Amino acid sequence: MLKKVKITNVHTGKSAEALVDTDTDDKALLGAGVATNETTTIQTITGIDETLHRLTSPKPDTDDSAAFFSGLARCLERNISITKGLMLQTNRVKSATYKGMIAEVIAGIATGDKFSDAIAKYPKLFPDDMLSLIIAGEEAGQLAKVCKRIAVSQKKSSKVIKKLKGGLIYPAVVIVLGVVVVIVMSFTLVPAMAKLFASFKTELPLGTKILIGLSDLFIHKPYMAIAPFIGLYFFFSNWGKISSLRPVQDLFLKLPAIGVIVRKSAAATGFRTLAMLTESNVRLSSALDITAKASWHYHYKELFIRLREHIGVGRTLHEAFLMEAHWLGPDARSLCGLIELASETGSGTEMLSEIADDYEEELDNLAATLDKMIEPLTMLILGVMVGFLIYAIYGPMFSLGDVILKKK
Repeated sequence: MLKKVKITNVHTGKSAEALVDTDTDDKALLGAGVATNETTTIQTITGIDETLHRLTSPKPDTDDSAAFFSGLARCLERNISITKGLMLQTNRVKSATYKGMIAEVIAGIATGDKFSDAIAKYPKLFPDDMLSLIIAGEEAGQLAKVCKRIAVSQKKSSKVIKKLKGGLIYPAVVIVLGVVVVIVMSFTLVPAMAKLFASFKTELPLGTKILIGLSDLFIHKPYMAIAPFIGLYFFFSNWGKISSLRPVQDLFLKLPAIGVIVRKSAAATGFRTLAMLTESNVRLSSALDITAKASWHYHYKELFIRLREHIGVGRTLHEAFLMEAHWLGPDARSLCGLIELASETGSGTEMLSEIADDYEEELDNLAATLDKMIEPLTMLILGVMVGFLIYAIYGPMFSLGDVILKKK
């Protein structure tokens, strides 16, 4: 349920509106972050109006997540109670979902829930990997540090995502324009071309047959012309689920530019999580288990699960890394050497943090040049589309002479 809170400053008379996704007016006031010098009126939005507001209002994203955890960490570091700390974040987040979540979590803590139990009701905002970190932070008395680390990670993720979105605008425009060109040609050029080629009664290339087939489909069922756009919409809206599939993650690792970013991002997340947990005196086997849950790429999830199994049968961390080095890719020998150095010097936590720092620094450098790395992909997409159209349209022309000569 969506609540619209109109907030009016009693001194200036100026008003502002805040949307809060919650079920009661009291929680709406909490989520709106109303100050003592402000008056409010609350309106419940339902039906089509609610749908339109949800479509047009800010969506929960990594910026909201970073702002939430950064502010909460700062409050906890200064010994401000978690309830007060949560209240102070209501005006830092922008989406109605986060505002409603904060109100619900405050209400849950007031009834005796732990912070981790209260946020566990929002799996879309706090996935299992993030929730595992927060639970570990609570148990180790390091919740402020965990929140700060999550905030840093979310800020970096937001930076990479923005760079990636900026770099993908051009390829997306190319794809959409290509689809539009094919649809327009299917209604105009291709029918005439099909009649011409049919009069010669000759075998057509596969690309031409595909183009003529699409033209026939769109002419007889015009509503199918919007199917590609619907497909693109569902593809991008379900990208999170698609990217979590193992074949897709394997494909990412094989792509020349993208594979490096994927591997370093997954490694940075895993080693930073493990370093943070060991620094908080979490038992190594438990730390590896939590790190496996926090790893978004299945290669590193599998790596940390197998490391935990080796530790469980009495092997050292260095021995475990040596046995599972094949999961680490090109960096395997270097990482195993660092882990061996850490085991000999007794500086495991520092070395894990150093590994994570190196990966994060490399990731930042790659993010800065991401747009240049995507340029070859754009050229490849454009080349494939133009090549297909040229092949489909001009392919039959090469056999046209033979047909004419035969008729003569």
